[in-house]
Amino acid sequence: MRNIKNIAILGSTGSIGTQTLDVISEYSDRLYPYLLTANHNSELLISQALKYKPRKVVIADVSHFVAVREALAGTGIEVVAGADAIAESVADTEIDIVVTALVGYSGLAPTIRAINAGKKIALANKETLVVAGELITGMLKDSVSELIPVDSEHSAIFQCLVGEDVESVEKLILTASGGPFRTMSVAEMSKVTKADALNHPNWKMGAKVTVDSASMMNKGFEMIEARWLFNIVPDRIEIVVHPQSIVHSMVEFSDGSIKAQLGLPDMRLPIRYALNYPERLQSKAERLTVDRYSSLTFEKPDMQKFPLLGMAFDAIRAGGNVPCALNAANEIAVAAFLSDKIRFVDMPVVVGKAVARNSFVANPSYDDLIATNKDIREITLSLIK
Repeated sequence: MRNIKNIAILGSTGSIGTQTLDVISEYSDRLYPYLLTANHNSELLISQALKYKPRKVVIADVSHFVAVREALAGTGIEVVAGADAIAESVADTEIDIVVTALVGYSGLAPTIRAINAGKKIALANKETLVVAGELITGMLKDSVSELIPVDSEHSAIFQCLVGEDVESVEKLILTASGGPFRTMSVAEMSKVTKADALNHPNWKMGAKVTVDSASMMNKGFEMIEARWLFNIVPDRIEIVVHPQSIVHSMVEFSDGSIKAQLGLPDMRLPIRYALNYPERLQSKAERLTVDRYSSLTFEKPDMQKFPLLGMAFDAIRAGGNVPCALNAANEIAVAAFLSDKIRFVDMPVVVGKAVARNSFVANPSYDDLIATNKDIREITLSLIK
Protein backbone atom coordinates (compact mmCIF):
# COMPACT_ATOMS: atom_id res chain seq x y z
CA MET A 1 0.00 0.00 0.00
CA ARG A 2 1.34 3.45 -0.97
CA ASN A 3 2.16 5.84 1.88
CA ILE A 4 2.02 8.85 -0.42
CA LYS A 5 -1.32 10.17 -1.70
CA ASN A 6 -1.36 11.15 -5.37
CA ILE A 7 -3.15 14.48 -5.86
CA ALA A 8 -4.71 15.83 -9.05
CA ILE A 9 -4.96 19.62 -8.96
CA LEU A 10 -7.44 20.89 -11.53
CA GLY A 11 -6.58 24.57 -11.94
CA SER A 12 -3.10 24.45 -10.44
CA THR A 13 -2.21 27.96 -11.66
CA GLY A 14 -5.12 29.65 -9.88
CA SER A 15 -5.27 30.92 -6.31
CA ILE A 16 -6.48 27.66 -4.75
CA GLY A 17 -4.22 25.60 -7.00
CA THR A 18 -1.05 27.45 -6.07
CA GLN A 19 -1.94 27.30 -2.36
CA THR A 20 -2.60 23.56 -2.69
CA LEU A 21 0.92 23.18 -4.05
CA ASP A 22 2.17 25.18 -1.05
CA VAL A 23 0.49 22.65 1.24
CA ILE A 24 1.86 19.70 -0.72
CA SER A 25 5.34 21.20 -0.36
CA GLU A 26 4.92 21.08 3.42
CA TYR A 27 4.15 17.36 3.33
CA SER A 28 6.17 15.97 0.43
CA ASP A 29 6.56 12.69 2.33
CA ARG A 30 2.76 12.25 2.28
CA LEU A 31 1.42 14.12 -0.75
CA TYR A 32 2.49 14.15 -4.40
CA PRO A 33 1.08 16.43 -7.16
CA TYR A 34 0.46 13.65 -9.68
CA LEU A 35 -1.56 15.75 -12.14
CA LEU A 36 -1.54 19.52 -12.78
CA THR A 37 -3.92 21.32 -15.15
CA ALA A 38 -4.31 24.88 -16.37
CA ASN A 39 -6.56 26.75 -18.74
CA HIS A 40 -4.40 29.44 -20.42
CA ASN A 41 -1.50 30.11 -18.07
CA SER A 42 1.07 27.90 -19.78
CA GLU A 43 4.10 29.76 -18.38
CA LEU A 44 3.13 29.13 -14.76
CA LEU A 45 2.08 25.55 -15.56
CA ILE A 46 5.52 24.90 -17.07
CA SER A 47 7.21 26.46 -14.03
CA GLN A 48 5.13 24.33 -11.65
CA ALA A 49 5.81 21.17 -13.64
CA LEU A 50 9.57 21.76 -13.60
CA LYS A 51 9.49 22.38 -9.85
CA TYR A 52 7.09 19.66 -8.66
CA LYS A 53 7.71 16.98 -11.31
CA PRO A 54 4.12 15.71 -11.73
CA ARG A 55 3.43 12.57 -13.74
CA LYS A 56 1.17 14.49 -16.13
CA VAL A 57 0.05 18.02 -17.07
CA VAL A 58 -2.95 19.17 -19.07
CA ILE A 59 -3.24 22.55 -20.78
CA ALA A 60 -6.89 23.16 -21.68
CA ASP A 61 -6.13 25.79 -24.33
CA VAL A 62 -4.75 23.70 -27.21
CA SER A 63 -2.96 26.72 -28.69
CA HIS A 64 -0.42 26.42 -25.84
CA PHE A 65 0.16 22.68 -26.26
CA VAL A 66 3.33 22.85 -28.37
CA ALA A 67 4.97 25.39 -26.05
CA VAL A 68 4.25 23.27 -22.97
CA ARG A 69 5.34 20.03 -24.65
CA GLU A 70 8.63 21.53 -25.84
CA ALA A 71 9.37 23.14 -22.47
CA LEU A 72 8.89 19.80 -20.70
CA ALA A 73 10.61 17.63 -23.30
CA GLY A 74 13.00 15.16 -21.69
CA THR A 75 11.48 15.46 -18.21
CA GLY A 76 9.34 12.34 -18.50
CA ILE A 77 6.21 14.39 -17.78
CA GLU A 78 3.28 13.49 -20.02
CA VAL A 79 1.71 16.54 -21.70
CA VAL A 80 -1.81 16.56 -23.15
CA ALA A 81 -4.19 19.32 -24.20
CA GLY A 82 -7.89 20.17 -24.35
CA ALA A 83 -10.71 20.66 -21.85
CA ASP A 84 -11.93 17.09 -22.41
CA ALA A 85 -8.48 15.80 -21.45
CA ILE A 86 -8.89 17.28 -17.97
CA ALA A 87 -12.07 15.27 -17.33
CA GLU A 88 -10.52 12.14 -18.82
CA SER A 89 -7.33 12.42 -16.75
CA VAL A 90 -9.03 12.41 -13.34
CA ALA A 91 -10.10 8.78 -13.90
CA ASP A 92 -6.45 7.63 -13.69
CA THR A 93 -6.38 4.74 -11.22
CA GLU A 94 -3.22 6.14 -9.59
CA ILE A 95 -4.99 9.33 -8.44
CA ASP A 96 -6.24 9.30 -4.84
CA ILE A 97 -7.64 12.83 -4.43
CA VAL A 98 -8.95 15.28 -7.01
CA VAL A 99 -8.78 18.96 -6.04
CA THR A 100 -11.31 20.76 -8.23
CA ALA A 101 -9.98 24.31 -8.19
CA LEU A 102 -11.28 25.29 -11.63
CA VAL A 103 -13.25 28.53 -11.87
CA GLY A 104 -16.93 28.51 -12.78
CA TYR A 105 -18.91 26.09 -14.94
CA SER A 106 -15.72 24.45 -16.23
CA GLY A 107 -15.47 22.47 -12.99
CA LEU A 108 -18.68 20.51 -13.60
CA ALA A 109 -17.57 17.90 -16.16
CA PRO A 110 -14.33 16.90 -14.35
CA THR A 111 -16.22 16.58 -11.05
CA ILE A 112 -18.78 14.27 -12.66
CA ARG A 113 -15.95 12.18 -14.12
CA ALA A 114 -14.22 12.01 -10.73
CA ILE A 115 -17.44 10.81 -9.07
CA ASN A 116 -17.89 8.14 -11.74
CA ALA A 117 -14.30 7.03 -11.07
CA GLY A 118 -14.97 6.83 -7.33
CA LYS A 119 -12.42 9.47 -6.35
CA LYS A 120 -12.17 11.44 -3.15
CA ILE A 121 -12.88 15.03 -4.19
CA ALA A 122 -11.63 18.16 -2.43
CA LEU A 123 -14.20 20.57 -3.84
CA ALA A 124 -13.08 24.17 -4.31
CA ASN A 125 -15.41 24.83 -7.25
CA LYS A 126 -18.72 25.96 -5.78
CA GLU A 127 -20.30 26.41 -9.22
CA THR A 128 -20.45 22.62 -9.62
CA LEU A 129 -23.14 22.42 -6.94
CA VAL A 130 -24.71 25.73 -7.93
CA VAL A 131 -25.28 24.49 -11.48
CA ALA A 132 -26.01 20.82 -10.79
CA GLY A 133 -26.50 20.31 -7.06
CA GLU A 134 -29.32 17.80 -7.32
CA LEU A 135 -27.57 15.87 -10.09
CA ILE A 136 -24.26 15.72 -8.20
CA THR A 137 -25.78 14.69 -4.86
CA GLY A 138 -27.76 11.98 -6.60
CA MET A 139 -24.60 10.64 -8.23
CA LEU A 140 -22.73 10.65 -4.91
CA LYS A 141 -25.38 8.40 -3.35
CA ASP A 142 -24.59 5.76 -5.97
CA SER A 143 -20.80 6.13 -5.82
CA VAL A 144 -17.98 5.35 -3.40
CA SER A 145 -16.73 8.85 -4.15
CA GLU A 146 -16.41 11.20 -1.18
CA LEU A 147 -16.72 14.98 -1.37
CA ILE A 148 -14.84 17.18 1.12
CA PRO A 149 -15.45 20.95 0.88
CA VAL A 150 -12.47 23.30 0.56
CA ASP A 151 -14.22 26.69 0.67
CA SER A 152 -13.44 28.11 4.11
CA GLU A 153 -17.13 28.53 4.99
CA HIS A 154 -18.14 25.01 4.02
CA SER A 155 -15.04 23.51 5.57
CA ALA A 156 -15.98 25.31 8.79
CA ILE A 157 -19.50 23.85 8.75
CA PHE A 158 -18.15 20.42 7.83
CA GLN A 159 -15.78 20.55 10.81
CA CYS A 160 -18.54 21.76 13.14
CA LEU A 161 -20.69 18.78 12.13
CA VAL A 162 -18.06 16.11 12.84
CA GLY A 163 -19.49 13.83 15.53
CA GLU A 164 -22.89 15.55 15.49
CA ASP A 165 -26.32 14.16 14.66
CA VAL A 166 -27.36 16.00 11.49
CA GLU A 167 -30.98 15.77 12.63
CA SER A 168 -30.12 18.19 15.46
CA VAL A 169 -29.01 20.94 13.06
CA GLU A 170 -31.38 23.89 13.19
CA LYS A 171 -29.54 26.44 11.08
CA LEU A 172 -26.33 27.02 9.15
CA ILE A 173 -24.75 30.47 9.50
CA LEU A 174 -22.45 31.44 6.64
CA THR A 175 -20.17 34.37 7.36
CA ALA A 176 -19.21 36.96 4.74
CA SER A 177 -16.53 39.62 4.92
CA GLY A 178 -18.81 42.12 3.17
CA GLY A 179 -16.09 42.81 0.60
CA PRO A 180 -14.60 46.21 -0.25
CA PHE A 181 -17.97 47.97 -0.61
CA ARG A 182 -19.56 47.02 2.72
CA THR A 183 -19.68 50.58 4.05
CA MET A 184 -20.44 52.34 0.75
CA SER A 185 -23.82 53.79 -0.18
CA VAL A 186 -25.68 52.67 -3.31
CA ALA A 187 -24.77 56.02 -4.92
CA GLU A 188 -21.08 55.57 -4.15
CA MET A 189 -21.12 52.05 -5.59
CA SER A 190 -22.25 53.40 -8.96
CA LYS A 191 -18.79 54.93 -9.34
CA VAL A 192 -16.56 52.05 -8.25
CA THR A 193 -13.87 50.80 -10.59
CA LYS A 194 -12.47 47.41 -11.47
CA ALA A 195 -9.46 48.13 -9.26
CA ASP A 196 -11.79 48.94 -6.36
CA ALA A 197 -13.66 45.64 -6.78
CA LEU A 198 -10.44 43.64 -6.92
CA ASN A 199 -9.12 45.16 -3.70
CA HIS A 200 -10.51 42.65 -1.20
CA PRO A 201 -9.81 43.62 2.42
CA ASN A 202 -9.01 40.12 3.74
CA TRP A 203 -8.56 37.41 1.12
CA LYS A 204 -6.24 36.94 -1.86
CA MET A 205 -8.29 35.29 -4.62
CA GLY A 206 -8.57 35.17 -8.39
CA ALA A 207 -10.24 38.06 -10.21
CA LYS A 208 -13.59 36.36 -10.86
CA VAL A 209 -14.05 35.16 -7.27
CA THR A 210 -12.93 38.54 -5.92
CA VAL A 211 -15.54 40.38 -7.98
CA ASP A 212 -18.17 37.86 -6.86
CA SER A 213 -17.15 38.59 -3.28
CA ALA A 214 -17.50 42.34 -3.87
CA SER A 215 -21.03 41.85 -5.26
CA MET A 216 -21.83 39.18 -2.60
CA MET A 217 -22.83 36.80 -5.39
CA ASN A 218 -20.07 34.59 -4.01
CA LYS A 219 -22.01 34.28 -0.77
CA GLY A 220 -25.19 33.50 -2.69
CA PHE A 221 -23.39 30.71 -4.50
CA GLU A 222 -21.98 29.45 -1.20
CA MET A 223 -25.52 29.35 0.19
CA ILE A 224 -26.62 27.18 -2.75
CA GLU A 225 -23.57 24.98 -2.32
CA ALA A 226 -24.34 24.57 1.40
CA ARG A 227 -27.94 23.63 0.57
CA TRP A 228 -26.67 20.58 -1.36
CA LEU A 229 -23.57 19.75 0.69
CA PHE A 230 -25.47 19.54 3.96
CA ASN A 231 -28.97 18.66 2.70
CA ILE A 232 -30.67 21.67 4.28
CA VAL A 233 -33.36 23.95 2.86
CA PRO A 234 -32.35 27.55 1.98
CA ASP A 235 -34.66 29.06 4.61
CA ARG A 236 -32.46 27.45 7.27
CA ILE A 237 -29.29 29.06 5.93
CA GLU A 238 -28.45 32.52 7.26
CA ILE A 239 -25.88 34.96 5.88
CA VAL A 240 -24.12 37.30 8.33
CA VAL A 241 -21.47 39.87 7.51
CA HIS A 242 -18.36 39.41 9.64
CA PRO A 243 -15.72 41.94 8.49
CA GLN A 244 -12.81 40.35 10.39
CA SER A 245 -13.08 36.98 8.52
CA ILE A 246 -12.03 35.06 11.63
CA VAL A 247 -15.22 33.10 12.27
CA HIS A 248 -15.48 31.13 9.05
CA SER A 249 -19.02 29.88 9.66
CA MET A 250 -21.28 28.47 12.37
CA VAL A 251 -23.89 25.79 13.02
CA GLU A 252 -26.86 26.31 15.33
CA PHE A 253 -28.33 23.19 16.92
CA SER A 254 -31.80 22.34 18.19
CA ASP A 255 -30.81 22.92 21.82
CA GLY A 256 -29.85 26.52 21.02
CA SER A 257 -26.09 26.03 21.12
CA ILE A 258 -23.87 27.33 18.30
CA LYS A 259 -20.56 25.84 17.17
CA ALA A 260 -18.13 27.97 15.17
CA GLN A 261 -14.82 27.31 13.46
CA LEU A 262 -12.26 30.09 13.77
CA GLY A 263 -8.95 30.69 12.05
CA LEU A 264 -6.88 33.25 10.23
CA PRO A 265 -8.06 34.09 6.68
CA ASP A 266 -5.71 31.59 5.02
CA MET A 267 -7.07 29.09 2.47
CA ARG A 268 -4.23 26.69 3.22
CA LEU A 269 -6.03 25.78 6.45
CA PRO A 270 -9.12 24.21 4.79
CA ILE A 271 -6.95 22.80 1.98
CA ARG A 272 -4.75 21.07 4.55
CA TYR A 273 -7.82 19.66 6.29
CA ALA A 274 -9.40 18.37 3.08
CA LEU A 275 -6.25 16.65 1.81
CA ASN A 276 -5.78 14.55 4.93
CA TYR A 277 -9.32 14.23 6.30
CA PRO A 278 -10.28 12.79 8.77
CA GLU A 279 -6.84 13.31 10.34
CA ARG A 280 -5.35 16.77 10.87
CA LEU A 281 -1.87 17.53 9.63
CA GLN A 282 0.52 19.25 12.00
CA SER A 283 1.54 22.66 10.72
CA LYS A 284 3.83 25.52 11.64
CA ALA A 285 1.38 28.03 10.14
CA GLU A 286 0.72 31.28 11.98
CA ARG A 287 -1.70 30.80 14.87
CA LEU A 288 -4.80 32.80 15.68
CA THR A 289 -4.36 34.65 18.98
CA VAL A 290 -7.57 35.77 20.66
CA ASP A 291 -6.10 38.96 22.12
CA ARG A 292 -5.20 40.15 18.61
CA TYR A 293 -8.85 39.80 17.58
CA SER A 294 -10.60 40.80 20.79
CA SER A 295 -13.45 42.46 18.86
CA LEU A 296 -15.46 40.32 16.42
CA THR A 297 -18.53 41.93 14.87
CA PHE A 298 -21.52 40.62 12.94
CA GLU A 299 -24.24 42.37 10.94
CA LYS A 300 -26.97 41.59 8.45
CA PRO A 301 -26.19 41.96 4.73
CA ASP A 302 -27.79 44.87 2.86
CA MET A 303 -29.89 43.23 0.14
CA GLN A 304 -30.56 46.60 -1.53
CA LYS A 305 -26.85 47.22 -2.07
CA PHE A 306 -26.17 43.60 -2.99
CA PRO A 307 -29.18 42.40 -5.04
CA LEU A 308 -27.29 39.42 -6.49
CA LEU A 309 -27.37 37.79 -3.05
CA GLY A 310 -31.16 37.95 -3.09
CA MET A 311 -31.23 36.56 -6.63
CA ALA A 312 -29.30 33.51 -5.43
CA PHE A 313 -31.97 32.79 -2.79
CA ASP A 314 -34.68 33.27 -5.43
CA ALA A 315 -32.88 30.91 -7.79
CA ILE A 316 -32.49 28.02 -5.37
CA ARG A 317 -36.10 28.38 -4.20
CA ALA A 318 -37.24 28.25 -7.83
CA GLY A 319 -35.07 25.17 -8.36
CA GLY A 320 -34.71 23.27 -11.61
CA ASN A 321 -32.28 24.87 -14.03
CA VAL A 322 -32.62 28.39 -12.59
CA PRO A 323 -29.39 28.26 -10.51
CA CYS A 324 -27.57 27.09 -13.66
CA ALA A 325 -28.97 30.08 -15.55
CA LEU A 326 -27.96 32.41 -12.71
CA ASN A 327 -24.39 31.13 -12.77
CA ALA A 328 -24.10 31.42 -16.56
CA ALA A 329 -25.41 34.98 -16.58
CA ASN A 330 -23.14 35.98 -13.71
CA GLU A 331 -20.01 34.54 -15.35
CA ILE A 332 -20.65 36.59 -18.49
CA ALA A 333 -21.52 39.73 -16.50
CA VAL A 334 -18.36 39.49 -14.39
CA ALA A 335 -16.22 38.99 -17.50
CA ALA A 336 -17.86 42.06 -19.07
CA PHE A 337 -17.16 44.12 -15.94
CA LEU A 338 -13.53 42.98 -15.87
CA SER A 339 -13.29 43.97 -19.56
CA ASP A 340 -14.69 47.45 -18.79
CA LYS A 341 -17.82 46.82 -20.88
CA ILE A 342 -20.29 47.39 -18.04
CA ARG A 343 -20.23 49.06 -14.63
CA PHE A 344 -20.25 47.18 -11.33
CA VAL A 345 -23.85 48.20 -10.65
CA ASP A 346 -24.90 46.99 -14.12
CA MET A 347 -24.10 43.37 -13.26
CA PRO A 348 -27.27 42.62 -11.25
CA VAL A 349 -29.39 44.36 -13.89
CA VAL A 350 -27.92 42.25 -16.68
CA VAL A 351 -28.07 39.03 -14.66
CA GLY A 352 -31.67 39.64 -13.63
CA LYS A 353 -32.81 40.24 -17.20
CA ALA A 354 -30.96 37.17 -18.50
CA VAL A 355 -32.36 34.84 -15.84
CA ALA A 356 -35.87 36.17 -16.52
CA ARG A 357 -35.51 34.85 -20.09
CA ASN A 358 -34.53 31.35 -18.98
CA SER A 359 -36.66 28.45 -20.25
CA PHE A 360 -37.52 26.68 -17.00
CA VAL A 361 -36.78 22.96 -16.65
CA ALA A 362 -38.00 21.49 -13.36
CA ASN A 363 -35.84 18.34 -13.33
CA PRO A 364 -32.89 19.07 -15.61
CA SER A 365 -30.66 16.32 -16.97
CA TYR A 366 -26.98 16.93 -17.62
CA ASP A 367 -27.84 17.71 -21.26
CA ASP A 368 -30.47 20.21 -20.08
CA LEU A 369 -27.87 21.97 -17.95
CA ILE A 370 -25.44 22.13 -20.86
CA ALA A 371 -28.18 23.68 -23.02
CA THR A 372 -29.20 26.15 -20.30
CA ASN A 373 -25.62 27.26 -19.77
CA LYS A 374 -25.14 27.82 -23.50
CA ASP A 375 -28.45 29.65 -24.02
CA ILE A 376 -28.11 31.99 -21.05
CA ARG A 377 -24.54 32.90 -21.95
CA GLU A 378 -25.71 33.91 -25.42
CA ILE A 379 -28.65 35.86 -23.97
CA THR A 380 -26.41 37.68 -21.50
CA LEU A 381 -23.91 38.58 -24.20
CA SER A 382 -26.70 39.99 -26.34
CA LEU A 383 -27.97 42.10 -23.44
CA ILE A 384 -24.48 43.50 -22.85
CA LYS A 385 -24.04 44.37 -26.52
